[in-house]
Amino acid sequence: MPGCRRWLLGIATVGTSPLRLAVGIAVAGAAWTASPQPAAAADSPLSSTGDKFGSAINGVMRSSRAIYTIAFIVVDYKYSLRHLLPNSSDYRKKLSEVHLRSAKRLRKLCEANKGFYVKAGQFVSSLRQVPKEYTSILSSLQDQATPYHFKDIEDVIARNLGKDLSEIFLTFDEQPIAAASIAQVHHGLLKNYQEVAVKVQYPGLEQQMKIDITTMAVVSKAVAWVFPDYRFERIIEEFERAMFLELDFVQEAKNSERTARNLRNNKVVRIPGIFWDLTTSQVLTMQFCSGYKVDDVESMRNSKINTQKVAQSLIEIFAEMIFIHGFVHGDPHPGNILVSPEGHGGYSIVLLDHGIYRELDERFRLNYCELWKALIWLDSKKIQHLGEKFGVGNYSKYFPVIFTGRTIQSKSALGTQLSNEEKKLLKQELHSLKMEDISSFMESLPSDFFTIIRTDGLLRSIISKLGAPRHVRLLAYTKYALYGLETRHDLDHGKGLTITSALSKIKPNVSYLWLRILLESLALLFRIGEARHSLAIKWNRMLQKMVNFFIG
Repeated sequence: MPGCRRWLLGIATVGTSPLRLAVGIAVAGAAWTASPQPAAAADSPLSSTGDKFGSAINGVMRSSRAIYTIAFIVVDYKYSLRHLLPNSSDYRKKLSEVHLRSAKRLRKLCEANKGFYVKAGQFVSSLRQVPKEYTSILSSLQDQATPYHFKDIEDVIARNLGKDLSEIFLTFDEQPIAAASIAQVHHGLLKNYQEVAVKVQYPGLEQQMKIDITTMAVVSKAVAWVFPDYRFERIIEEFERAMFLELDFVQEAKNSERTARNLRNNKVVRIPGIFWDLTTSQVLTMQFCSGYKVDDVESMRNSKINTQKVAQSLIEIFAEMIFIHGFVHGDPHPGNILVSPEGHGGYSIVLLDHGIYRELDERFRLNYCELWKALIWLDSKKIQHLGEKFGVGNYSKYFPVIFTGRTIQSKSALGTQLSNEEKKLLKQELHSLKMEDISSFMESLPSDFFTIIRTDGLLRSIISKLGAPRHVRLLAYTKYALYGLETRHDLDHGKGLTITSALSKIKPNVSYLWLRILLESLALLFRIGEARHSLAIKWNRMLQKMVNFFIG
């Protein structure tokens, strides 16, 4: 489908302290790669929906491949760095080489095993804590998936809906318009001429899930035995929870409708409607929507869409999810977000794939609002106090680095890069971290933080590609954090929001206004400083040319 008619389903397409850190990262990625994939991909000889034995054999082969790959990575880290002094130039060079080799091995594993292994690679590539070698190599796994044979898909639809395709659809495209780790999507036209997108789950996933979860547990315990400081069991638990949720399309449909209700006052966002009479746990029928992938900057500009405005709208949508409603889309990668040239202000943002959501604990939501307020003003005492509430203790000093790019002692203007001196100090501090520090920090974080950090990392990548200035995100988060502090969920009824008083709306607006004035002033000063620097360079060059002219 040319142009914006390209409808894309929002599903993933899918010794020394530094040494231990590197191994921990590799194993964490490996644990995520030991995850389920369809047992009957189109290029697989096991293309039968009822072949449970074949599915089990295929799962064992894939698990064995994963265990072999992880073992090779661990050995590579351990022996490649064993005679080098930590923090030496040779050590750093060799470490980068091992990172690169390991990332390529993980990519090869994902490509060989397909399915959820691709999804796992995408997850690892989105983590900001992962070395750049991993993010650059594994990011190429985006949008890679092999479609199933249409006969298998047709059987799943007939078995779930109780009717043949000809009884439901006027037309149904056999060629999928999107294929991903757990499902593929087909375009259809109902008897009443309504265009729909039909998401069909691959057969045999539950069997594969059992095999792969076992593989993850074995790999995790084995590496913990070799490296006692490694403790990433929480990642596996989060993975298992998320995957079981994502396999239930009925729950996905409910998430979709709940999000549509939450964002009903936002005129920019669009969420495809659900056809409940044609939806089951394995088949999801929804409105057909068109648009460009959110990172397709060239197409948007050709359609006269302001990408910076798109970035601002997008970050505000997710800020509202996080800080106001506490119901957060957990996988906002570019394939899950479309930008349509039709809508309010000349564009609309279409949110897809509502399988992975996190409902934030109400106390966590309010504390997270408080955290952002403290981060903006660099209130170190408040940040430390909130760190104790979150259960991370002294590790709270890393919150400013994670979310705003500043250290807790930073003197740099908000929204600007760290000074060279601050970068140097931060680098020294990070080098001093031990593996047990990283593990303790991750283990102590509330589970809600895993979704928050991943979602924020993906959004930062997107808005950067859209060309938005850094302070757009800071402003949006702070604005909604302030609103969120004045918003209380109706816990008695389990739904709805309440505002304590009419005057409470004024307070966050005034605070946000002062913050905006501050940020805009800092941005102006920064631009003036840049202009002065540029003028000084030009003036020096002109003087040099004059001197050369007269001397020459």
